[in-house]
Amino acid sequence: MTWPVQQDALRAEIVRVGASLFQRGYVHSSAGNISMRLNADQGGGFLITPTDACLGFLDPSQLAWVDEAGTQRSGERASKTLALHQRIYAAAAEARCVVHSHATHLVALTLQGVWREDDILPPLTPYQVMKVGHVPLIAYRRPGDPAVADAVAAHITAALRPLRAVMLERLGPTVWHDSPSAAMALLEELEETARLWLLGARALAPMTEAQIDELRTHFNAPW
Repeated sequence: MTWPVQQDALRAEIVRVGASLFQRGYVHSSAGNISMRLNADQGGGFLITPTDACLGFLDPSQLAWVDEAGTQRSGERASKTLALHQRIYAAAAEARCVVHSHATHLVALTLQGVWREDDILPPLTPYQVMKVGHVPLIAYRRPGDPAVADAVAAHITAALRPLRAVMLERLGPTVWHDSPSAAMALLEELEETARLWLLGARALAPMTEAQIDELRTHFNAPW
């Protein structure tokens, strides 16, 4: 089955972002996945990377195109985390792209112990506070378990401020934003903050409430 020509640029962008993440070590082997929500003129439904695909070597024609219900329309078999992506899009209206990776420092953080279950990292830098916001820990379940999707959707719905990321214990971060490039930047900021926290032996002083409040006032920081 062919797809609307309006998908071509989106498919190319998913391939570009996947290659960039792979080349810089944010994903490895066949770990990680990327999806995009499609508008009606783009055919509707979602594009998502195939199951067990390496994000460094994606073929735009093999990306899975599924409808709103998750039924395959074209491409290779969709990632086993499709249900998680679907639930994020349903719960976060502003989300247009979801990226999941097994970023090294973030996974290491869950193995050593996160700051708090409702916030895996303390507010260490202004850009973490401005660009990332709160990141809750989602308790471990096997990859693709639908219960993970339920837990993530519940956190999004209950959040007092917009949630842009969650951390799947022992697996890695899942982030979402309005474009693949914005989601990639968010992932980069989150992984860098985890690296700083671990380099500081998990003993660095967080930003003060006054400093965070200033970021809320000037930049509408989601913290």
